[in-house]
Parts: sequence; C-alpha cells; structure tokens
Amino acid sequence: MPSPAHIRSTVSAIVDQPDDLRELRLFHKALADVNRLRIVRRLAEGPATVGDLIDHVGLSQPLVSWHVARLKAAGVVETKRTGREVFCQLRPNVFAEVAERERLLLGMPQLPHQPIAAH
Repeated sequence: MPSPAHIRSTVSAIVDQPDDLRELRLFHKALADVNRLRIVRRLAEGPATVGDLIDHVGLSQPLVSWHVARLKAAGVVETKRTGREVFCQLRPNVFAEVAERERLLLGMPQLPHQPIAAH
C-alpha cells in the first residue's frame, strides 16, 4: 500500500500546474541534491571538465554525467563537448535571474537594494 506522502506526490503531479511554476520546481529540485550542490559549488570556482567533477565529488562518470544533465535541464549548467571532453560551467547570472523570476512569479515585493554585510 502506498504511503500518504506518495499519494500526495502523485496527486500533485497529476493536478494541472502552471508552466512557470513547474520551471521553478525543476530548478529547486535540481538543487535539492547534495552531490549536485557540490558540483555547483565547484563550478562556481570556474569551468570544469566532467573528469574534474568526478575527481571533486568522488562519484562515477555515469553518475556525474547524470547529475550534470539534471543541472543542465534545469538551466543551471551549460556544457560544451570538445573531442572526448565535456566542459561544464554555470550559466552566467543564473541565480540572479531565477531569484528575480521567482520574486515576480510569487508576487513578492521588490526590496530596496542593500549591501550584504561582511562577516
């Protein structure tokens, strides 16, 4: 017998969801995995090959490629193949763009710009 959480998840997947909210969900689901967050953190330092990411996260090539594909599908990462190497990088300004789109889609007011305090 399926759990109540599984039933709720199935029902919410069937209910018609606005496409713009689905995009936000895809983005957040892509970042809801620790290994993908580790890949994003590495790519924040600069572009990397899949081989570099394998060394960084300690996962197999197929698994790293799968995580990169999820990040790419969510619009977080761009990839470029050069010969046998696949180079990955964060899409420029992706987090600022998503934050602004999310603010608009959710109807949140724009806050005045305030510098972030140094810790």
